[in-house]
Amino acid sequence: MQPLVAPAAALAPEELIRTARHAVLAGIGEEGQRRLHAARVTVVGAGGLGSPALLALAAAGIGSLTVIDDDVVELTNLQRQLAHRVEDIGTPKTASAARAITALAPQTVVTPVPERLDAANAARLLAGADVVVDTSDSFVTRRDVAAAAEELGLPLVWGAVQEWHAQATVFWSDPPVGEPVVLADLFPPGTEGEPPSCARVGVLGALCVQVGGMLAGEVIKLATGAGEPLLGRLAMIDALTSRQHEIAIRPASTTSTAVHA
Repeated sequence: MQPLVAPAAALAPEELIRTARHAVLAGIGEEGQRRLHAARVTVVGAGGLGSPALLALAAAGIGSLTVIDDDVVELTNLQRQLAHRVEDIGTPKTASAARAITALAPQTVVTPVPERLDAANAARLLAGADVVVDTSDSFVTRRDVAAAAEELGLPLVWGAVQEWHAQATVFWSDPPVGEPVVLADLFPPGTEGEPPSCARVGVLGALCVQVGGMLAGEVIKLATGAGEPLLGRLAMIDALTSRQHEIAIRPASTTSTAVHA
């Protein structure tokens, strides 16, 4: 797949040093790093998956990060939401995440959006992004994010985690190569059910970090053209047995096996 993002003209000297280990990485290099700096990524959710994904994207040198979340930091979040600290309790997660991103990667422009995404505002909030990452914990929100990404033709990097299990994939209604695959191909309307909350069944914090890193990796591959994205493939992780496998997702699929963040 060709790179999604055109490279920026140049990087600041400090950014060249900070991201130097990408410059020697096959598939990225100096030009790929300039593509990352030019990339505009919108992350929906700054919680269990959003937190590590945001930190990994900032560390990688993504030039523009928009963070959408209407929640505030709570003490119970800190077991898995690594962008937040004890002193952030009670503050908006978007503000906490923005501080963490800026402290890690000063060259990244952060736009906090402390607003709940819904069907009415989704297209407006996602417009202008090159890639959208959905780490939300409500399937209603997931539907709204997916519908707006489809309308805008944007690649949607998608992850979910619950208990010891997680899934990750890439949806894209208008990919430059291959078949379009959208959320409804994995979850036909009306089949998703009502997942239990992590407050009731729990979630492994370390798994959130692992999958958040995977989601960031998918963004990096899409932006630079490196490797093979998870478009049309659902990665499924069982942390309890340390096993990972994939299933194929095809247009109009009736398979419905995913878990929820």
